[in-house]
Formats: sequence, structure tokens, C-alpha cells
Amino acid sequence: MNKASWVALSLLIAGSPVQANSTELLFFNWPDYMDPAILTEFEQRTGIRVKPSYFDSDSARNELLLETKGKGFDVVLISGASIRVMAKRGWLEPLDATDVPNLKHIAPSWRTAYEEANTYGVPYSWGSVGIIYRKDLVPFTVTSWMDLMRPIEALKGKITMIGDSSELIGAALKALGYSLNSTDVQELNEAEALLQAQAPAVKTYRYLSIGDDSALVSGEVAMSMMYSGDTRMLQQYNDNIVFALPKEGGNVWADYLGVLNASTEKAAAKRFINFLNEPEIAARNAQYIYYATPNRAAEELLSTEFKQDPIIYPSAEALENSETYHRLPARTQKRRSAIFSRIVY
Repeated sequence: MNKASWVALSLLIAGSPVQANSTELLFFNWPDYMDPAILTEFEQRTGIRVKPSYFDSDSARNELLLETKGKGFDVVLISGASIRVMAKRGWLEPLDATDVPNLKHIAPSWRTAYEEANTYGVPYSWGSVGIIYRKDLVPFTVTSWMDLMRPIEALKGKITMIGDSSELIGAALKALGYSLNSTDVQELNEAEALLQAQAPAVKTYRYLSIGDDSALVSGEVAMSMMYSGDTRMLQQYNDNIVFALPKEGGNVWADYLGVLNASTEKAAAKRFINFLNEPEIAARNAQYIYYATPNRAAEELLSTEFKQDPIIYPSAEALENSETYHRLPARTQKRRSAIFSRIVY
């Protein structure tokens, strides 16, 4: 879907920003990434309605905000690697413990995991990126990114990838044994060649639905690149769905909540973020979305079974070869954008 279509779709779902009033917040988020009962409870408690709108990739979110110059929403779900760029453009409102007292519950390591995160973001969840597949449709145990990058003949047309520049190129780099933060021209060229060779086998670069209508549930798709916790969502519908964290490692990410500087409802937005970090609320939400919470007080309320789930809370050994994204030079970012455009568009 092109940028203009994303703008139209989001405004259709969320309603025109000029129609918002003092009791409504427009929240830009991934689908199925917050317990709707929590939004209802917030409205019952405060009289403030939260109206969600959705994106299906970090790139789509960033493109839409670029198109609107950071306007049109009040609260936005941000990947850690995007905070610095959005802050530099003046899109984000600073947040501190005065605005969000429940920041006291957040693990300090997540508050400072990315540039400007401590100033402009409140950690929401964290996880990893790997491969999800149907063990009844894939005739081997998946262990490597190459299982997805160079699919066997029977899987061609039955694999999908995440249509995000960082994730797509990062996975190719890891498959080749390189850092997902590589700036080396030859390594990036090799990653592009790998993705170009894979492209005819890819059904779509759109992120798969994680509901009962998912192509992975129906068997239309047999293997996909996916964020870890979404596996647990899909396993509710099919027991043959499994997740593999490739031996080469991948991206360990964190998502943050931010308030847009253009919002006319900043006080209500900060109140909403503070509410989400009440320990009991954060624990409930973590269990709904199946992702690890950076809220330490909330973790104390989670069951041992949840905290020992290797998909939600992978071991240090499992994450040994994984990385987080770092800021890259402008020239490298431009090169990666060009690679992404040649693959996806």
C-alpha cells in the first residue's frame, strides 16, 4: 500500500484529527497490540476515550507521520530505533516522572536502551524477531535464517517477510553472518543479492494477520519472518505453529509510547501512558499481547510460567548472537532505503 493510501486508511479508521475533542485521544499502534478491555477501563475511570488507528510496519508508520509532519495523533507506539529521528524532527513531547509518575516502575536499562528514549519515550514491551512456521507443512526443523532466505522448492510462494527496511535487510545480513548494523558496502550488496534471489518465492511483504484469519493458520503461508510474541497469538488457532530464533541471532527490540508534540491533548495523553504503567494494568496487557514487559513491578505480578516462556523471555544463551539496532550514518541509511525500494516496490 502506498503512502497516500496509508494516510487515507488511517484517517478512515481514526477519524479526522480536527474532530477530536477533550475527551478523545487518537492512538497510532500495531493491530492486536493492546488489550481492548484496558482501553475501556481507562475510559470508564477518566471519561477519556482512546480511539486506535493501526499501521502494519515501522516503515508505514514513519511514512505516514512524515506525510503529516508528525500531526494527526496524540499517542504513538514507536520502535526504539525511531525515537531519535522523530525527536530530531520535533515531533515528540518530552516525558518525565512529573508527567508519568509510574516511570518509577520501569527498568532503567530499557529507559536508556536507545538514543533520546529517556527523554521522549516510555518503554512498552520488548521481544525478538525470528521465524514462525507450520511444522506440519515444513519438512524439517527450522534453525537458520537461510531456511527462509533460500526456501526449498515446496515452500516457494508460501513464505512472507516483514516489509520494513531495517528488519528485512537486518535479517539478510544476519543470515550471511554479518551484523544487522553493518555499514560495509560489500556486505550490504551481498544482503541485497540474497533478498533479490529470495523475492520470487515471497508471497507478500505485508505483516501477517495474527488472528484466526491468518494465512499461516489456513496454511496458505507455511513460513514467515515474525515478531516473537505473535507466535503465541497464532498458536491459539493452530497447534502446528512454532517459532524459531535463528542460530545467527536477530534483532532484540523494544517499543515505546510517545506523545506527539502537535497533540492538543498532551495532558490526557500523559495520563493514559501513566495508566498503562500501573503494575496491574501493565501485567494484564503483557499477558494479552504475549510480550515481555519492561515494567518491573508488573513482572512481579506475572506467573512463573509466563516469565519462563522461552518465546516471551528468551534466555541469554538464545540471544547470544542477537543485537539491537544502532544509529547508522546517513549514507548507509540512504543505501539501505534504496535496497529496500528495489526489493519491495
